[in-house]
Amino acid sequence: MIGMRRFIFIFVASVIAPTFAFAGLLEDAKDTFAPLPEKPVFKAGNPGNPEKLELGKMLYFETRLSKSNVFSCNSCHNLAGGGVDNNTLSTGHQWKVGGRNAPTVWNAALHISQFWDGRARDVEAQAQGPILADVEMAATKELVMARLLSIPEYVERFSRAFAGQKKPMNYENIANAIGAFERTLLTPSRFDKFLKGDESALTAREKKGLRTFMDSGCAGCHNGVVVGGGSYQQFGVVNTPENLTDKGRFGVTGDKDDMHVFKVPSLRNITLTYPYFSDGNVWDLGEVVRIMGWTQLGAKLTDEEVGDILAFFDSLMGDLPDIVLPKLPASGKSTPKPDRG
Repeated sequence: MIGMRRFIFIFVASVIAPTFAFAGLLEDAKDTFAPLPEKPVFKAGNPGNPEKLELGKMLYFETRLSKSNVFSCNSCHNLAGGGVDNNTLSTGHQWKVGGRNAPTVWNAALHISQFWDGRARDVEAQAQGPILADVEMAATKELVMARLLSIPEYVERFSRAFAGQKKPMNYENIANAIGAFERTLLTPSRFDKFLKGDESALTAREKKGLRTFMDSGCAGCHNGVVVGGGSYQQFGVVNTPENLTDKGRFGVTGDKDDMHVFKVPSLRNITLTYPYFSDGNVWDLGEVVRIMGWTQLGAKLTDEEVGDILAFFDSLMGDLPDIVLPKLPASGKSTPKPDRG
């Protein structure tokens, strides 16, 4: 009888203890995070009609937007994986190398701004930059427009996507179409199910990691709908990171208070978006957690704490949409030729 009572006690304790340990976790998480929207949120004045979304997808994969006819948006923001190129720094025109690691395009439209330094207000503004950047696609507005205007199918598609405009095919609308498409790139995860009330969506280890993540102070910056992306923060609040040369937002604002300040990256799909930091010099996610704990919080996280946080990151791995590659139209007879020089 005593043995049976002991068995019942152990069994009940094993069921109740985890529940008790995570009491209030969901409510605390709801106060800190928010689930992804179920539908894309389009920019006012740039609605996401089907014609525009299809055009935007085509342009996202269109190498003819680059001077050499080699690079597209997908070159650095690969939708077959984490929305990045998984290189320390990205390679562009004439194999030049950029100055920062490529951030992910998944869920990017929900950030407060674009680029590590936040110099573009939204994905539509961001899409205008790489096409013209000499270390990326190195084209000119005139070259891009001449190429697209020489392709009848694109002329027709712009007319349908931007119906009612006198001149629907223009450089700004290239970016508007790409941006509208990027707003559909949402990756809901098990963490969203948890935030909506399904406490079984996370494992016990992931819940422990979530609690550690919040109690350690990580959620002070990595919060909101994309678990980051909602504020600018200095890298090295408590302790200075090693080999930090990137001036961050200072290069945009010229304000000394913005020295080494960056837009906080999203942690959604973080296991896919290696290497990490603006310089792409750290490949191990556990090391990233340790670095951030030390530089931002002044905390030397234990191996157990790091492991728990990494377990929580697994719950942020989203369902990547199935992207069917578009069939791009053939070039017109008068299309300007590629220039690789």
